[in-house]
Amino acid sequence: MKNFDLIVFDWDGTVMDSTRVIVASIQQAARDLGLPVPTDEAASHVIGLGLGDALRIAVPELARADYPRMVERYVAHWRAHEDDLVLFAGMRELLETLKAGPYRLAVATGKSRAGLDRVMAHGDIGHLFDATRTADETRSKPHPQMLLELMEDLDAAPARTLMIGDTTHDAQMAANAGVPALAVSYGAHPRPQLEAAAPRSVVDSVEDLAAWLARHG
Repeated sequence: MKNFDLIVFDWDGTVMDSTRVIVASIQQAARDLGLPVPTDEAASHVIGLGLGDALRIAVPELARADYPRMVERYVAHWRAHEDDLVLFAGMRELLETLKAGPYRLAVATGKSRAGLDRVMAHGDIGHLFDATRTADETRSKPHPQMLLELMEDLDAAPARTLMIGDTTHDAQMAANAGVPALAVSYGAHPRPQLEAAAPRSVVDSVEDLAAWLARHG
């Protein structure tokens, strides 16, 4: 018997190999505005948050009046590379296997609705998910609202729901919602930070993720 009914995935750094592009887009947007450029570590730490929170934390020198320009420059740099991004190797096959499991699958992401819809359409993958939530239509991580809404929509209990993500924001959101978390270390946050967030486990590849789900899912 399976242990979970609903498996919720973060998107960037978990399903799609996009961490480097997000980091570079934040850094280039800061350069465009003549602001101090955040380090790779600082820029990657905010991945998973809503865009507003992410930019304010990564670039604390950003003045409130300059926020719209910062967003515009970030989006421009991101969109220049968006169509080149791909799913992590083996991810599509894993999602198809889980969907046939059968599990209900969902996405909880810091992306915007328009952004998530574009990348899902580009990758022809949206049909594998039963529901999705984005940071511009509900509360951003680590607030639990995304998970609470997904569980309500899909009639899933917290103990029967699993949150999978590559950041401590994902693990904290899961904890706030009373949901078990599984962390992947191939995305934005390093393994020591993920382990400190106390998920069920930390896996290092999509292959390891598939193996963990086969044993414990």
